[in-house]
Amino acid sequence: MADKRPISQLGDPVLRQTARPISNVQDDWVQPLIDDLILTLIQSQGVGISAPQVGSPHRIVVMASHPNERYPDAPMMEPTVLINPRMIDHSEAYVTDWEGCLSIPNIRGRVPRYQAVEVEYTTPAGKLQRQVFTDFIARIFQHEFDHLEGMVFLDRLQQPQELMTEQEYRQRVLTPVLAGR
Repeated sequence: MADKRPISQLGDPVLRQTARPISNVQDDWVQPLIDDLILTLIQSQGVGISAPQVGSPHRIVVMASHPNERYPDAPMMEPTVLINPRMIDHSEAYVTDWEGCLSIPNIRGRVPRYQAVEVEYTTPAGKLQRQVFTDFIARIFQHEFDHLEGMVFLDRLQQPQELMTEQEYRQRVLTPVLAGR
């Protein structure tokens, strides 16, 4: 099995750049990048990843939600590739919840996000798609879309005291929630 790509960490300038659009999804380098993103996401046990997170300043996002140790209540979603995504519309309602990031390991923060977003993107086959994402999937999209805009979830925090280590998150937030089931 191939190895995942190294994940760019907070401080790497690629995470603060606006990613470039892909002019031709059929270019030879695009599919190998998509394959690497999917592999890296799976091997990292994440639910979303963007091209800048593997050092490529291009507008590609992969979302693949599934319950895991970091997100035990995550819904199932097969890997979905969004090339040149755009947010077309969003709900009025916000939901504030905990987020982490593969590029900012071992840190969690409570981030407000739109409850629903309407998105337009190109598939790897070159087809233009329009889709509405809600709840956790909308959160994943907005988190990854921020990476394309040179932002990280820390930029969205409203209360700096709502930031904690992964260890504290598991102990203080996740364990009581799982115990209450």
